[in-house]
Amino acid sequence: MSSQSFLVKYVIKAYFEVEGVVERPDVIGAVFGQTEGLFGSELDLRELHKTGRVGRIEIELKSEKDRTKGKIIIPTSLDRVSTAIIAASIESIERIGPCKAHVWLEKIEDVREAKRKAIIERAKEILHQWNLEKQPETEEIFREVSEILRISRVQKYGPEKLTAGPDIDSAKEIIIVEGRADVINLLKIGIQNVIALEGVKIPETIIRLTKEKEATAFLDGDHGGDLILKELLQVANIKYVARAPKGKEVEDLNAREIKEALKNRISVEELLKRRKRKKIFVSKEIEEAIKELKGTREAILLDEKMNEISRLPVSELAEKLKEMDGVNTVVFDGVITQRLVDIASEKNIKYLIAVRISDVIKQSLNVKLLTFNNISN
Repeated sequence: MSSQSFLVKYVIKAYFEVEGVVERPDVIGAVFGQTEGLFGSELDLRELHKTGRVGRIEIELKSEKDRTKGKIIIPTSLDRVSTAIIAASIESIERIGPCKAHVWLEKIEDVREAKRKAIIERAKEILHQWNLEKQPETEEIFREVSEILRISRVQKYGPEKLTAGPDIDSAKEIIIVEGRADVINLLKIGIQNVIALEGVKIPETIIRLTKEKEATAFLDGDHGGDLILKELLQVANIKYVARAPKGKEVEDLNAREIKEALKNRISVEELLKRRKRKKIFVSKEIEEAIKELKGTREAILLDEKMNEISRLPVSELAEKLKEMDGVNTVVFDGVITQRLVDIASEKNIKYLIAVRISDVIKQSLNVKLLTFNNISN
C-alpha cells in the first residue's frame, strides 16, 4: 500500500516499559501476536496492515539498566470506534519477547483535526495579508462576520463539557450526534438544538437530557454508528433515529442530505418492530448453541440433523472447515467474513450464524447468513 493511497485519520500513541532488554522486532511481534484473534479479522492488526487500514507501525525505544522503555505509534484510517478498540487491545499486551511488559495509551491524535487547525491558522494569515492589500467588499465582510458568529455559537455543555449548540436548554427536542464536527455541520444550516456524545461511552448529561426532552439520535452510516446506537438504546430514552447514508459521516453531509436524513428519521418503536419482523425461527439446537457461545470466541459445527460435530476456537475455524465434510450449519461467536463465506460455499455449508456480518460481503447463493440478533427465541 503506497503512502499516497493511505489516508491517516487517527494516530495511536502508546508508551511501553519492559523488564529486560528487547529490540524493535520483539515489540512489533508482540503488537501483532498478542492482539491476534481478539476481535476477528476485521479488527486484526495484521489483516488491517495488509489491507492498508493501518499504516506502518513505528517503534521508538531505549534500553538501560536492564529495562527498556519506548513508544508505539500506529496510524489508522479506521473510524473512531475501531481505532479505540485497537488502542485498548494494545494496552492488553503483557509480554514483549521473553520479558514482562506494561503498555499504556498516551493519546489518540485526530490528524484531521490537527490539519484543520493548521489550515485555519494559515487562512488567518492569508486573510490578514489580503486585508492589507485590499479593502474587503461588503459581501466579504458579511461572510467573515457570519463565520465568526457560527463558531461562537458552539458551546461546552454539562460537567463533561460536551460540544453543543446554544439551544439545548430552551429546546423541547434535541438532536444527538457523535462528535464536534457533526455539531458544527448542523449549526451551519441553522440547527442549534444539537449536542455531541464525544465518545463511545454515553455521558450522564445525555442520559439526563433524553429523560427531559424528545431526543433524536443522528448517527454516522457505518458500523461505529451501529455500535453507538446499540449503546444509546440500552441506557438512554431515545425517541427517534436518523442515519447518514451508508458509509458516510454526519460531518461530511451537505444541507440537503442533513435535512433529508432528519426528515426520514424513524421512531425507536418502529425500529424495534422492524427488527422483530426480521427475526427468524431456527431449531432448538441452534438456539442452545447461541446461548452457549456468547462471549466464548468459539464455534459449534452441526450436521444436517443438527447433531454437534465439533467445537473449536474461532481462530481455527477457517482452516478446520477446509478439512471437514458433512457440516450443515456453523454457529460461532465472531464475524462472518468473505473468506468464511467462500469456504462455506465450496464445502456446501447451508448456514453461517454469527454475532455480526462484515460490512463488505459478496453474498453466496447457496449459503444463508444470519446474526444472533436475527434469531427468534
